[in-house]
Amino acid sequence: MKPVLVEKPIEIARDHYLLRITGLPEPSAGQFVNIKIGKGTDPLLRRPFSVFNYSEGTTEIVIKIAGKGTSLLKVSEPGEIDAIGPLGMGFSVLKTGSALLAGGGVGNAPLYYLAKKLKESGTGVKFVYGARSSEYIYLLEEFKKVSDDLTVTTDDGSSGKKGLAAEEALAAGGADIIYTCGPAGMMRAISDGSSAPVEASMENYFGCGIGICSGCTIRTVGGLKRACVDGPVMEGKKIIWEELCR
Repeated sequence: MKPVLVEKPIEIARDHYLLRITGLPEPSAGQFVNIKIGKGTDPLLRRPFSVFNYSEGTTEIVIKIAGKGTSLLKVSEPGEIDAIGPLGMGFSVLKTGSALLAGGGVGNAPLYYLAKKLKESGTGVKFVYGARSSEYIYLLEEFKKVSDDLTVTTDDGSSGKKGLAAEEALAAGGADIIYTCGPAGMMRAISDGSSAPVEASMENYFGCGIGICSGCTIRTVGGLKRACVDGPVMEGKKIIWEELCR
């Protein structure tokens, strides 16, 4: 069965669209789908997108419009879509205790499916949802359903608390583990400032998405790692963040 885009992408916030695809295997939280856009060689490379949700055979992803590829994808018509996945290494799912999830922008997307799985396992979920402003916040009611405690932060104070998601996450404390996805600076601050273990989902560009081109290499204390196959989820405290946050 080939992957099928079941409907046109749905606008859910400024520059953010939801895609619903059938025909892909059930993913683990934190894995991604690699999509070929168009029929020719422009764009040449596939685009990776984290899984936002999976339910009854349908994979949902959230895309942020960032260039030609995503601009073409947002106007896709329903029908067959050249998508492969799920790919990569996902989050570990804590089976008890408490977890703190901290997302920034489109990086909140993979944390939704993780929160859903954590709740199913009996883990307490505190969620810090960070965005640039209120117009970039998407599907907030869905995030509330999978969180025991959800805090919204915006850079400009137009919704929730004014400030940065990293600052709110570090102020919260008390979690057995922290999961994060978003801008590198945010994830670095959480990884450096937390005493709890941190799992970070990397958002750097992938080339092939299957570990061949090594275009997504990240330097860690254990040597070079390819984000597409050794990640995208990695131990935050083992990443050499200086090279990603220049």
